[in-house]
Amino acid sequence: MKKAFFAILGLFSLVTACKKSSEPDPVVPTAPSPYMSVTANSTWQYEQITNPASATPVTVNYTLTSTTRDTTISGKQYHVFTNSSTGGSEYYNITGSDYYQYRNLSAALGNTKVDALYLKDNLALNGTWSQPVSVTVSGIPIALNVTYTIIEKGGSKTVNGIAYTDVVTVKTDIAPTAASGIPASAITTDIKSYYARKVGMIQSDNKVVINYLGFNQTSDTQIKLKSSDIK
Repeated sequence: MKKAFFAILGLFSLVTACKKSSEPDPVVPTAPSPYMSVTANSTWQYEQITNPASATPVTVNYTLTSTTRDTTISGKQYHVFTNSSTGGSEYYNITGSDYYQYRNLSAALGNTKVDALYLKDNLALNGTWSQPVSVTVSGIPIALNVTYTIIEKGGSKTVNGIAYTDVVTVKTDIAPTAASGIPASAITTDIKSYYARKVGMIQSDNKVVINYLGFNQTSDTQIKLKSSDIK
């Protein structure tokens, strides 16, 4: 009787095991890649074109490299990248769905240092966010409002012969605040940046024109990704 009992128990265990093994493993959803990689030793080869629409554009090629280092600026941790053209460092932070770059604005805006929240990848199409920025142009302090708008999401774009998918396009508008006393027409901008998932920025078109109290300056640059090696 004992032998029969143990035989039945063993058969039950075998059947149970077979049933368990036949069931599919639960599918664990994979989190999508961010719109930039900070993995050490990843590289991006860019070309920066100054005055791209002119008869004599100036092109500078450079490599952006992700280092093994982080640094803290104003209490926020940034990952450090090196720029082969300037020999200096660039600083990026990803906090959840928010992407920051601690950088200089264009020369037309006084090379002011800002902690730019340049992308919010959780926003839907036409989503917007803003940042106040104070700059000094030719000795004149100007209070600005920088507004970002998602104008395309999930699209595709080909840059230097490479097709990228799941692209987010951000339009940036820079305008003086009403409190500054400067007319909105004093600053005109045409700024669009394109970001591909995992790769990061694949193209950026930046044109800023300031025309106020006899001061007239234009900054016009385009940055395009030539190739990348994401680790």
